[in-house]
Amino acid sequence: MIMKKLVLLALLSFFICPFANGHMKKKGYEPYKFETIIKNPITPIKDQSSSGTCWCFSGLSFIESEILRATGEEYDLSEMFVVSNAYYDKALKYVRLHGNLNFGPGSCFNDVMTVLKEYGIVPEHIMPGLNYGTTQHVHFEMDEILKAIVSVIVKNPNKRITPAWKKGFRDMTAAYLGEIPDTFVENGEKYTPKSYMEALGINLDNYVDISSWTYSPFYESMSYDVPDNWRGIRTMNVPIDDIIAIIDNAIDYGYTVAWASDVSEDGFTSTGIGVVPDMEKVTKGSDAAHWLGDDIDGSLPIYALTPCPELKVIQKMRQDAFDDYSTTDDHGMHIYGKAKDQNGTEYYMVKNSWGKVGPYNGVWYVSKEYVRYKTTNILVNKKAIPEAIVRKMNL
Repeated sequence: MIMKKLVLLALLSFFICPFANGHMKKKGYEPYKFETIIKNPITPIKDQSSSGTCWCFSGLSFIESEILRATGEEYDLSEMFVVSNAYYDKALKYVRLHGNLNFGPGSCFNDVMTVLKEYGIVPEHIMPGLNYGTTQHVHFEMDEILKAIVSVIVKNPNKRITPAWKKGFRDMTAAYLGEIPDTFVENGEKYTPKSYMEALGINLDNYVDISSWTYSPFYESMSYDVPDNWRGIRTMNVPIDDIIAIIDNAIDYGYTVAWASDVSEDGFTSTGIGVVPDMEKVTKGSDAAHWLGDDIDGSLPIYALTPCPELKVIQKMRQDAFDDYSTTDDHGMHIYGKAKDQNGTEYYMVKNSWGKVGPYNGVWYVSKEYVRYKTTNILVNKKAIPEAIVRKMNL
């Protein structure tokens, strides 16, 4: 579903936005104009293309920014090294649980952290993960084959599972993503993946996963109940106001934030905008209704093109959306800055992993109300959290 939306977003933004902006000016509507408030360093935008690996692209983007902040050095780390090792770990657990586990390409930020701790990392050029004749990631075939392997194993046709399947699984993953190196040379130095990780200048124990749900006590560790959390990693539960305070504090003090959210909402648009429009106010008056229906054939809603009133999101509203499946944990991104529109409304600057699409070349401007409403979890450096919240968390 997300990949289909990516194609639509790219096409709509390329063909419709210039036309729509011209019509808006004639109608008296002012297109979005953003002024950057603060922008923290990030590495270049990448394209996950036809792969369900947003969790890895955004998670490693966050780690690359952490290294850049801590050392001043820019690194390009291999997403497919992480994906390959995570897939193997997932296969082992799937078999141990007799197939009672969500097995697919999706995962969470803490999967990135676990792989970095247990396996290390390599540079992108050592393992780009494109061993199947394309220049972009296309994982549909690989995903189906890997699922077929573990599905056969749990059927246990020999009446006793042999150890041979583990090597077969590793070999099949390597056929698509490349061999995982035992050692490699970078800038004249010989490394193992683990020694390379240790040389990058950050402490992987300095990070905390945070969520906000009412079915568990605040300021305590809780189960992160989404299908892609196959490792069963726990998260710290806080009120949604605290998540906003944490993100603001992090950005203000030079940090960035890995952000998991739902992008299936209509308010997450092809024009690089994420908002929670108050539709009663947006459509009030015949002029807007006429404009929406006739000027661009309804292809883009008005809130995708010009600032509009938003709903005020409260804790119950986001919890209800999670419980009725209106909110799903479907995409990982990377918050790195803040901006304001012509009305003074603040937005977060969000690095996506869909390539340089849309009017802002792969960046989305997402309102705080959208973040309140659709955030499923964040990953952040503990030092970026306000001290008052740290004390409540007992970190």
